[in-house]
Amino acid sequence: MSLDLDTNFQPEHGRPVEVAPEIVRLTAPNASPMTFTGTNTYLLGRDRLVVIDPGPSDERHLEALLRVIDGRPVESILVTHTHLDHSGLCDALKARTSAPVVAEGPHRTARPLAANEINRLDAAADHAFRPDRTLRDGETMTTTAGRITGTATPGHTANHMAFALEESGILFSGDHVMSWSTSIVAPPDGGMADYMASLDKLLLRSDTLYLPGHGGPIAKPLAFVRALRTHRRMREQAILERVRAGDRTIPEIVKAIYRSTPVALHGAAALSVFAHLENLCERGLVATEGDCDLSGRFEPC
Repeated sequence: MSLDLDTNFQPEHGRPVEVAPEIVRLTAPNASPMTFTGTNTYLLGRDRLVVIDPGPSDERHLEALLRVIDGRPVESILVTHTHLDHSGLCDALKARTSAPVVAEGPHRTARPLAANEINRLDAAADHAFRPDRTLRDGETMTTTAGRITGTATPGHTANHMAFALEESGILFSGDHVMSWSTSIVAPPDGGMADYMASLDKLLLRSDTLYLPGHGGPIAKPLAFVRALRTHRRMREQAILERVRAGDRTIPEIVKAIYRSTPVALHGAAALSVFAHLENLCERGLVATEGDCDLSGRFEPC
């Protein structure tokens, strides 16, 4: 089963795009190798609105959002996770709309940092974020846009939460499942075991459309998630085979496995390899001297 990625998405920055009845997407102008064409903000409803992922702290995006809101009341601001490209605009939007911020919780790492370990994604984390309301896994909130249920999907971050608009079969999947790329899983911010378990969890649902944090919609989400899970398992197997073949460091493994990946993305690839190796160490398939980290040397068990 191949993973069919869509890299032809046209963001139409600054312009609201209807993606489903009474749901519009507004893409922030923060394109980068990590954010693709920019972060997607979604506005749900007609006379009263719910905003999902306000986006980065960018005055242009704030003004575009306020134009789309056009004076209508905003009931809630929902945040899928606390990376600054998703939550950075929360305070400014809350100040302009008085809407409460809802999320799984503040930013936290998936595990404690090891001695002398550096969190490579720390600069991307919104450590100041504090929601006005926390939403538990499976908890539903009633809005004029419909019933919205929080679905905890840790892995990309420990506090990642997808939001299901129950009546419509739409899941706002944040950065957990995206159409343009696999999600980066980078310890200690996130963890591969959590990520894979979250994929399995989504396969128990019956959503018919995913609207992700970057890139375009996913029209056949369950087939896509199954392909994504297979891709991750194949990547894990390839990493394990490289270790068994004699590769001992993450740069060696990245060079062998990501030959067709642009060098600019090798740093992100190294983090994903690290996440897989950490999980393989936890399962007793790979060993390392001292702490399992990016600079470690790995060997098969």
